[in-house]
Amino acid sequence: MTLRNVPAYRYRKQVPVEVPGHGVVLGDIAWGGNWFFLVSDHGHELQMDNVEALTDYTWAMLKALEAQGIRSADGAMIDHIELFADDAHADSRNFVMCPGKAYDRSPCGTGTSAKLACLAADAKLAAGEPWVQASITGSQFLGRYEWDGERVRPFITGRAYMTADSTLLIDEQDPFAWGI
Repeated sequence: MTLRNVPAYRYRKQVPVEVPGHGVVLGDIAWGGNWFFLVSDHGHELQMDNVEALTDYTWAMLKALEAQGIRSADGAMIDHIELFADDAHADSRNFVMCPGKAYDRSPCGTGTSAKLACLAADAKLAAGEPWVQASITGSQFLGRYEWDGERVRPFITGRAYMTADSTLLIDEQDPFAWGI
């Protein structure tokens, strides 16, 4: 399946944040449907057997961004960290820390969109050119973009799996059956 995401853009490039116990980390702040701090130079192995260390590192980074008042273009908190590394079977491998100290098992559609925006801003990926983004688990998305004014419009292709088939029962007497 392919989804057409919201327009994405890089807000700031190579923003320094002092992460306690790790020193200064540089990352880009970008919007891809959520606010991300994207880091390529981090010195960590992006492998499943390293998830605990990656979680601790990226969680410390999220807390440092908040403590230092580093925010998004609209003043919102940056609530996702995305680390990148080389991958033998994709253009890049990532680890994505989400709110609640959970990591993404997929390459993250909004994170891949933010990455595409940064690649476009640096003229490292042309419109329409494919970008294969692998996750920490090895799953992959194929991303590409087209220009939408000064932002990019990402298209993310991946494999979807049906996980439920539900029937909703609505009581006609329920005054809030369809919400408030």
